[in-house]
Amino acid sequence: MRKMVKICCSLLLLSLLSRQLNANPGLKVRITQKGLEYAKEVGLEILKQNMAKEHFPDLSGYEKFGLGNVKYNISRIRVTAVEFPSASISLIPGTGIKLVIGNASLTIDMNWNIRTWMFKDSGRSTVYISKVFVTAIFSTPLDNTGHTSISLTSCRTTSGDIDIKLNGESGFLHNFFIKYLKKPIHRSLVTNSCPNIRSGIQLIDEDLRSLNVLMPIDDLAKVDYSLNSLPAVFQPFIDLDLKGIVYPAGNCSGPPYVAAPFTIPDQSDSMLYLAFSEYFFQTSSFAYYTAGAFNITIAEETCSYFNISTEIFGSIIPEVAKYSVTPYPVMLKLMATETPIISLGQDSFTVEIQGSMEVFAVLPDSTPQSLFTTNIAANTSIALNIFDQKLMGSLCLNRLQFSLAHSNVGFFEISLLENILSYILQTEVIPSANAKLSKGFPLPNLANVTLTRPHITIVQGYMLISTDVHYKH
Repeated sequence: MRKMVKICCSLLLLSLLSRQLNANPGLKVRITQKGLEYAKEVGLEILKQNMAKEHFPDLSGYEKFGLGNVKYNISRIRVTAVEFPSASISLIPGTGIKLVIGNASLTIDMNWNIRTWMFKDSGRSTVYISKVFVTAIFSTPLDNTGHTSISLTSCRTTSGDIDIKLNGESGFLHNFFIKYLKKPIHRSLVTNSCPNIRSGIQLIDEDLRSLNVLMPIDDLAKVDYSLNSLPAVFQPFIDLDLKGIVYPAGNCSGPPYVAAPFTIPDQSDSMLYLAFSEYFFQTSSFAYYTAGAFNITIAEETCSYFNISTEIFGSIIPEVAKYSVTPYPVMLKLMATETPIISLGQDSFTVEIQGSMEVFAVLPDSTPQSLFTTNIAANTSIALNIFDQKLMGSLCLNRLQFSLAHSNVGFFEISLLENILSYILQTEVIPSANAKLSKGFPLPNLANVTLTRPHITIVQGYMLISTDVHYKH
């Protein structure tokens, strides 16, 4: 029962170490009825498998019989079959999760031994228990530290018919024994089911409290997937609002942006929907800008395609040739001068980058000598895909604009250098950026749940992942 509940909860409780906030989320998660039904089916199948492997404790005791007692002992209890013809999982607004198992049945093999002052007997028997009903409600309150937990708030188990068949010839004594064997079996089923569920929930709660929703992306940044508020339950789906904020590593101060409200369209074809807002991506841009990830140095020893020197620049710009008669290696320092701006539109993910490129001549003593600095305005787009539970991107350069910001060699037309500078950016900077993007953003961790057939749609203000899921037993 513990593992069944854990699977059913895993899709709901994507992030549990959280404080309630009133801010708009950076990430919305929607779990549809299709997703809940899958969780239920997986949970019930795991419950069947675990019950077949379970080692149940022996039952022994006394029952009243006339002027004496009937002593019984039931041992080597083994479940051989479990059926759940009717089971449902639903959510109660403002309360939590409701699990209902109806009309369940179990087939059990066991050894039995029974004695009275008049006679005794023992043997092997098959027990068929039918019309078992379990109703359990789990809540997800906030504890005194502001974190969310899970607890069992109510539980009720009822069992209907118990049919016992004793091996061997039937007769008066067997019917007599069956009467006294039914009582402890019924009592054990009713009294132990809910405590077992409660102990399982306590283990799940310990696991959930240990979850780290502040996930590292790489050495430069981390993402906060903690819950922004309690789940919002509607008739066809559940919405979870997650913070969805990317911070520089070692710094959790809030970014200088305010998340705008957004809504996910009513869809139910997939089990799970993940909507990443423009705010989510903008905080990632700010985090990496703050960490200096957009600063790149290109030197002779790191240039992949050709050796850049003052001679190359001097052949295009006479001012450079006059300033540096002796050919020297050239070093380029590129940096973003402000946080790149992310824009999400219909089928469009664009990044506007404002930056600068300073060109140095490297003297024989390795001293860099500044030649000139250009301003760069780059319009780029990103193509997104999902692989290995990560969101990955590929950067494409759409257009570039250059302007001369400062020159130590005298004024010249920057347009003369546009081709060579564009080539350097295309062959050196873009591949370096794509190598970093290919490492991917970790998606919210669903504990042994993988995304299957995910599909990405980009619309105005957010990116939507529509996906089914698969639980790995």
